[in-house]
Amino acid sequence: MVALLQKNSCIFKLLGLCLLFCCLVEIPAVEARIRHYKWEVKYEYKSPDCFKKLVITINGGTPGPTILAQQGDTVVVELKNSLLTENVAIHWHGIRQIGTPWSDGAEGVTQCPILPGDTFKYQFVVDRPGTYLYHAHYGMQREAGLYGSIRVALPEGESEPFLYDYDRSIILNDWYHRSTYEHAVGLSSNPFVWVGEPQSLLIQGKGRFNCSSIATPSLEPDVCNTTSPDCSPYAVTVVPGKTYRLRIASLTALSALSFEIEGHNLTVVEADGHYVEPFVIKNLFIYSGETYSVLIKADQDPSRNYWMTTNIVSRNPTTTTQNVTTTTPPGLAFLNYYPNHPRRSPPTVPPAGPAWNDVQPRLNQSLAIKAHRDFIHTPPQTPDRVIVFLNTQNQINGNRRWSVNNVSFTLPHTPYLIALQQNLTDAFDQTPPPEGYDFVNYDIYKVANNSNATTSDGIYRLQFNTTVDIILQNANTMNANNSETHPWHLHGHDFWVLGYGEGKFDINNDPKKYNLVNPIMKNTVPVHPYGWTALRFRADNPGVWAFHCHIESHFYMGMGVVFAEGIDRLGNLPSSIMGCGETKGVTHRP
Repeated sequence: MVALLQKNSCIFKLLGLCLLFCCLVEIPAVEARIRHYKWEVKYEYKSPDCFKKLVITINGGTPGPTILAQQGDTVVVELKNSLLTENVAIHWHGIRQIGTPWSDGAEGVTQCPILPGDTFKYQFVVDRPGTYLYHAHYGMQREAGLYGSIRVALPEGESEPFLYDYDRSIILNDWYHRSTYEHAVGLSSNPFVWVGEPQSLLIQGKGRFNCSSIATPSLEPDVCNTTSPDCSPYAVTVVPGKTYRLRIASLTALSALSFEIEGHNLTVVEADGHYVEPFVIKNLFIYSGETYSVLIKADQDPSRNYWMTTNIVSRNPTTTTQNVTTTTPPGLAFLNYYPNHPRRSPPTVPPAGPAWNDVQPRLNQSLAIKAHRDFIHTPPQTPDRVIVFLNTQNQINGNRRWSVNNVSFTLPHTPYLIALQQNLTDAFDQTPPPEGYDFVNYDIYKVANNSNATTSDGIYRLQFNTTVDIILQNANTMNANNSETHPWHLHGHDFWVLGYGEGKFDINNDPKKYNLVNPIMKNTVPVHPYGWTALRFRADNPGVWAFHCHIESHFYMGMGVVFAEGIDRLGNLPSSIMGCGETKGVTHRP
C-alpha cells in the first residue's frame, strides 16, 4: 500500500508540473493535417432510380466519397481517369483555391482535361468551415453522376452559433436516362433538340422511376427493376428528441427544387459556408450549386416514419413529346424515427409541394437570407466597377444559344490561366465582352430579335484588389411569356448578395435599396424570372475564374463569362495542367 501511495504521489507531482508548464508556456494549436484521397473515375452500370444506365462513379459509387476535413487542412486527391475514351476534370465547388488556382478544376479555364489513363493530383487548402461540393467540370459529365460532398469542420475547441446532436449530408439531384452525349448532340443540332424535363429526382443518389411507363418492358426486362438495391429509398435515421443538422445541397442538371420534411420545421443556419441569421421555413427552395444547413428537431410521433420530398419549381415538370405527356415525379426519401425499420413507408401521402410557377415565395426566401448578427462581413460601401449581365436566348448561325449581353461564351483550346500567365495572345479573343446592354430600349418582357448576337471566348480583366458589382438581369427567352430561373456560380470567390428585384434594374435608383448592413455572402445565387440580382465581390484572388449559370445545358450553350485578376502575382504553373492547345509540347507530369 505504501509503495502504491508513493507511486501515485509521483504521478500527482508530475501532473502538477505539467499543469504548471501549460499555464506558463503557450501550447501551440494542433497543426493542420493532410487529407489524402485516391480516386478512380470510371463508367459502370447503375440504377439510381431503378432504370439501369451507364453512370460515372468514383471508387464504384455515386455520389462519390464525402471529403471530411477541418479548417486549414490540405486536401490531396489523386484522380485516375479510367473512363477509357473520355477526358475528365473535377471542380471543388465553394473552395476558393487561394494560392492554388490551377486546382480549381475548370477545364479550359484553369487546366487541360485529364486524359484517359492519366492520374492528376489536385491539392488545395480548405480555408473556411462549411458545406461544399465537388463535381465534374468537363462537358456535361456532372449529370452522369460524377459529384459528391465536402464537409469542413471548425478547428477543435471552436464552436458554431447553433447547437445540434448529429450531422448529415444530403445531395439533391435530377436524373436523365439519356446519355450526356445524346443531350450535347441535341443542344448543338439544327434543328435544336432540348433535353426536356428529367425522368426522376434523386435524394442522396436514390430515386424511383415508374418502370411500368416503359413502352416495351418485356423486351428489356432487366433495364428497369424496382427491387434493385441501388434505388431503395434513402433514409435518415433519427433518435426521438435529438436535433439534427442536415447539410442540403443541390447539383441538379436543370431543376430548381423545393425540399420538405413532412411534419417538421426547418431552421436555416448556413448558406454556402456562411452563417445565416436563423429563420424557420416549411420548405427550402434550393437551386443548382447552392448548399444550406438546416436544423430539425425529431419531436414528432416516434411510432412512424415521415416523408422527405423534393419537387420541381420554376419549371413545368410536365412535358409533352410526340403526343406523349410525362411528369417528373417527386423525389422521395424517409425520415426514419428509431427504432422503426428504415424501409417502413410512412402511413401518409407525400406532401404535394408548392406550385411550380409561384415565384413570390421563392423571392421571399432569397430576401430573408441575411448574415448572422455575430458573423457579418461588412461589404465595401461603393464599387470601383459595375458590370451588368443581360441573360438572353439567341439564335446564332442557326443554333440555339444562351448569351450574356448578346455574347455566347465558348471555351478556348488553351486554358486561360496558362495563356494569360505565358502571354499567349493568340489563344483566345483579346477583345473584352460588353459590360452592359441597351438599358433604355431593351424590353425584357418580349421575345427580342437579338440579331447581332455572336460567340466569343473573350474575358473580363479585373484590376487586382478592386471592388466589382455584378448585376444579373433576367429577360424573356425565345418563347413568348417565358423567363427562366438561372443559378449563377462564381469560382474563386464569395460575393455579397446586395439585393433582388422584379423587372428591369434601375441603375440610378435600385442601388439605393442595397443591403450594405448585413448581406449574406454566397458563391451561388439565383436570378428570378423577369428579375435582377445584385452582387459585390473583391477581385483579390490571383487567377482566372469562371462565372456561369450552373444549369448544365445552359452553360454548355454559352451562358457564362470568365474573370482574370492578379495574373502577374502568380508564380510558375504546374506542368500537370498543360498538354492541350498551345501547350501540347509541354512535358506532362501527374
